Amino acid sequence: MKQITSAQNPFIKSLVLLQEKAKARKQSGTFLIEGIREIELAIKGNYELETILFCPELTNLSNNLTIQKSNNPIIEISKEVYQKLAYRDTTEGIIAVAKTKSHQLSDLQLPENPLILVMESIEKPGNIGAMLRTCDAAKVDAVIIANPKTDLYNPNMVRSSVGCLFTNQIATASTEETIDFLQQNNINFYSATLQNSTSYHTQNFTKPTALVVGTEATGLTLAWREKATQNIIIPMQGEIDSMNVSVAAAILLFEAKRQRDFE
Repeated sequence: MKQITSAQNPFIKSLVLLQEKAKARKQSGTFLIEGIREIELAIKGNYELETILFCPELTNLSNNLTIQKSNNPIIEISKEVYQKLAYRDTTEGIIAVAKTKSHQLSDLQLPENPLILVMESIEKPGNIGAMLRTCDAAKVDAVIIANPKTDLYNPNMVRSSVGCLFTNQIATASTEETIDFLQQNNINFYSATLQNSTSYHTQNFTKPTALVVGTEATGLTLAWREKATQNIIIPMQGEIDSMNVSVAAAILLFEAKRQRDFE
């Protein structure tokens, strides 16, 4: 088994760039996954791994059959090298180099009666990660990120989604492309917005449905508000008129799941 003990090793330096630079991830078509659960979910989500690096001081690979069966090159690294690469403070001691996937609208495989979450221009990877966790919990059929503002394989996104980046079908596109896609596929879409809205729980989400959320600061762009099947709002009874976007998305998605008898 190959061993690397120096953080100055050229291969390790290239992996540090993957962790830090979106440009490096885009050019190489690869990114880093940290943690046993995340790597297992990536394998389950048919992500192709290139290399697995582990620190024997922190983890015992012989206990993990999934990773052993993946037949990927395995490199033993020192604790110093691991700490150079690790994004998180936890000490699981394992990192994988994986290939990115295509995320075109045309890649989506939808059932006859899909439930989709659309998020427009969300900037904070933590918010996107939290919504991906909710989408996994609700087992939505697809997630579409319209006008993306952050790299899908940003390490903070991978971390905050706790691997749900790999368990959801995800596409990225412009707002115009996303609206065209929904209309062409006869999918009703409901825009969460303060303007000209009706209470979300009065709507019928049992037919092909996309729920659309935007940033807390500026909300959804005009196209979503003007072309929506219906603009919807979550009634609030306190002093503020908005809540965290990931919380709003969870409320809307689980209302749709309730209407669909959680099927």
